[in-house]
Amino acid sequence: MALNIYDGDERYYVVGNKLDNNALNQALVTERRDKYSFPFGDAEIVEIAFSGIYIVYGDMLVKKSRLRIKSFDEPDMVELHFSIMGGGIMENYLTNKRLDIKANQHNIIYSPDFDGMAEFTVGGPHKFFEVNFERSRFIDLTSESSTLLRNFAENIMNNRSVEISSENLPISLAMHSCINDIMNCHFTGGLKLLFLQSKCLELLALQAQAFEEAARKTERPTLKSAYDKERIYYAREYLLANACKPPSLTELAKVAGINEFKLKQGFKETFGNSVFAYLSDYRLMKAKELLADKQVDIKNISDDLGYSSVQHFNKAFTRKFGLSPGKAR
Repeated sequence: MALNIYDGDERYYVVGNKLDNNALNQALVTERRDKYSFPFGDAEIVEIAFSGIYIVYGDMLVKKSRLRIKSFDEPDMVELHFSIMGGGIMENYLTNKRLDIKANQHNIIYSPDFDGMAEFTVGGPHKFFEVNFERSRFIDLTSESSTLLRNFAENIMNNRSVEISSENLPISLAMHSCINDIMNCHFTGGLKLLFLQSKCLELLALQAQAFEEAARKTERPTLKSAYDKERIYYAREYLLANACKPPSLTELAKVAGINEFKLKQGFKETFGNSVFAYLSDYRLMKAKELLADKQVDIKNISDDLGYSSVQHFNKAFTRKFGLSPGKAR
């Protein structure tokens, strides 16, 4: 998918590669990785296409805070968007819609053409991940699914530019794990096609489940202000950055600048789990990733993730995944 990005002198630079229906519907997986360096920033982008699905992800370092972006005449697609790091604001002049997705948030978006402005934080890293389903395939997939997805698909069939929800949701650990599996796929040929198809469908199901659960929540929220929500996200980032030596709840509340009650209730409200249950899941998901490298010693993984002993790590891992770390390799 090609984006035309304009500099201050109305010169434009093309990032990505223009898709056509033939490239999108190849029988096997096509993949390419490109690096870009422009006056407004640098980027490394990976593009994968197969059977009506287009995956694109990458890293960006932005040197200008506001960029004019245009994208036209691409295949009609539905986008599963994940802002891994950095986030940004996209304002589409064609639809008068403004989408503000912060780091570690996701949404499902249908917007066939784009002509507008993008705003980013200058100098910081930005990481994004997208799975795009061909419009007709997405509608077929969701025709017998949840009410929320069917209503979303109906808007798409009526050619309405729309998000599945006006509120972005946090990316769950299961979503992070699925994204990591896609980016580190080691299969080739037909097995790679089968693996990537299954993971893209899993990611769609995880998103749909998250938005269904959010729509069913009727209780009064603990977090009422944007500041409180930002503090909960900051608490999560601080917790994971110190996963090997985690702070106590009292220490984490102090660092985040909110009281302990609001931290406990707001964290569960936002991420669907208590602070330390979330940390435990994060450690085990990280351990699962590290175990893929057979050169790394299990004891080193246990120590690096802050477990008190290898035995404690083995027990927690086996309880979570149903097999020991040694057998998971």
